[in-house]
Amino acid sequence: MLKLKKQLMIVSVVTCFTMLLLASSAFAGEKYVRLDKSKAALVLVDHQTGLFSLVQDIKPAEFKNNVLALAEIGKFFDLPVVLSTSLEKGPNGPLLPEIVQMFPNTPIIHRPGQINAWDNKDFVDAVKKTGRKQLIVAGIVTDVCVAHVALSAVEAGYEVFVVTDASGTFNEAVRDASWIRMSQNGVQLLNWFSVTCELMRDWRNNMEGLAALLAKYAPDYKNLITSQNATIMNYKK
Repeated sequence: MLKLKKQLMIVSVVTCFTMLLLASSAFAGEKYVRLDKSKAALVLVDHQTGLFSLVQDIKPAEFKNNVLALAEIGKFFDLPVVLSTSLEKGPNGPLLPEIVQMFPNTPIIHRPGQINAWDNKDFVDAVKKTGRKQLIVAGIVTDVCVAHVALSAVEAGYEVFVVTDASGTFNEAVRDASWIRMSQNGVQLLNWFSVTCELMRDWRNNMEGLAALLAKYAPDYKNLITSQNATIMNYKK
């Protein structure tokens, strides 16, 4: 029985990997669309305290770190930000306090019942008000709150970039199926680090600021920064 379970697990992993390859190959001929800080807006959907407990496809501490990293990226690049919650006064709870503190002047779109935030007029109006055509989207859960918004935005003519490691859901199988569904419909998938680098384009734009941000949310990257600082000091000497 144990052997059968192991074989089924291997088949499942291989099948999922094959589907991801097929999904990516479907858009192999598409033009490379790069994130542009003058064209992009950040959309954070339902990063609520109660919903964090549903995220099982990534470790809790790592997930929270990634979400806050993405939020600070929005602040660092001065991107327009759209925040939304669903049934905040119920079990879903309020938006993560750190995000609220980061954007004290950004109104939160409180959805009274709409599961797909795109069905909420205030949310869509807030997105339109940014004046941006590129949407960087993340949220909880990946297969619903994120996927529904991403697919609806693509249908509405936006270029959508879903941040995979700042979005979470029940398990890896659900996550992978969601990724396939979105990528097959034109959504680009990337992580917060690649978002940062693509928006930055060139280290010389603000090397110290970017280094500080990466050191804060990517501790392992500190080694490179330490090496860079040492090189600069030796050069000055």
